[in-house]
Amino acid sequence: MSELIVDGRPIALDQNGFLEDLTEWSKPVAEALAARESIALTPEHWEVLEVLRQFYQEFQLSPATRPLIKYTALKLGAEKGNSPHLNRLFNGTPAKLAAKLAGLPKPTNCI
Repeated sequence: MSELIVDGRPIALDQNGFLEDLTEWSKPVAEALAARESIALTPEHWEVLEVLRQFYQEFQLSPATRPLIKYTALKLGAEKGNSPHLNRLFNGTPAKLAAKLAGLPKPTNCI
C-alpha cells in the first residue's frame, strides 16, 4: 500500500494505485493521480471521468473497455465514445486508467 499526499493530507492507495477509500476522491486527488501517470488532465479527460463516475453511480461497478466505450458514446456522442479517442486520452488502457483517475475501483476484468 502506498499513499498520495494531496493538500498536505495522506490518501491511501492500494498496490495498483487505486484509492483505498472511494470517498477520498476529489478533483485535486484526480490531478495528483494523473500526475503520477504523467498525464495533464484536459477538459476532454474530465468529461470522460465524469461519465465514468455516472456509470459507477448507476451500476455500482467500474466498466470494462467495451461498456465504457458504449456508455461514453451514449453520453458524449460517437466522436468521443470510441477506442482511438479513449486510448489516446488514457495511454492505451482507458478502462483501468480512467477508473483509477475517477476514483473508482479497478474494473474486475482488467489485468
